[in-house]
Amino acid sequence: MPELVYPPVIATAKTLFRVLDLKITIEGAHHVPRTGGAVLASNHVSYLDFIFAGLGANASGRLVRFMAKDSVFTHKISGPLMRGMRHIPVDRQAGAASFRAAVGALKQGEVVGVFPEATISRSFTVKELKSGTVRMARSAKVPVLPVALWGTQRLWTKGRPRTLTRRHTPITILIGEPIQPADFPDPNVLAAELTTQLSALVERAQRDYPDAPAGPEDTWWLPAHLGGTAPTPEEAAALDAAGEERTPSL
Repeated sequence: MPELVYPPVIATAKTLFRVLDLKITIEGAHHVPRTGGAVLASNHVSYLDFIFAGLGANASGRLVRFMAKDSVFTHKISGPLMRGMRHIPVDRQAGAASFRAAVGALKQGEVVGVFPEATISRSFTVKELKSGTVRMARSAKVPVLPVALWGTQRLWTKGRPRTLTRRHTPITILIGEPIQPADFPDPNVLAAELTTQLSALVERAQRDYPDAPAGPEDTWWLPAHLGGTAPTPEEAAALDAAGEERTPSL
């Protein structure tokens, strides 16, 4: 099936990145296989993370099929784009169908992008990972690649106003070495390995980030353990729980 939507979307995004002069650093792009299925498992700090995680696979010529909540697919603007790019809708009330669709795509040689934390991390640290990522990789017998994103939260994240026209923002994309499910017969050990590697990548991205807050009021995008004013993981969990109570369908 010809790709009529995805390439123009990528070209538009790259043009916008140049206009905004985003300082994008990508490391480990060579880990993305040029053929065959793979799962990209990224941390989640921004509403724009799917764009930048997908950019990390672009050098290998891969178009990533991201799993996203089904409401995005029914929106009058985003819906046609999401369907045209052959992303995978996720119905949180009927997750089995989404899981089967993702495994099917992987077996057909697609790269599937997932955010195993399920929701944006308000604390900007790695939350507990859901089991679906590991189960998909094991079912399809494909590698999992941990992906760390940092700086994207400064453009648009949960609880903060959008700053999509912000210029010169450094964005870090780190892609780790493939984790082969066959090397971890115990799925719990595989899940622990993914958590360890993803957390290490995120910590490196934070440590090596080339920018710092402009002042006390700009520390919101740093996690608490690095001196920022983002919620602690415990505070973030409480905020998430309150939000889930208000909007149980999300």
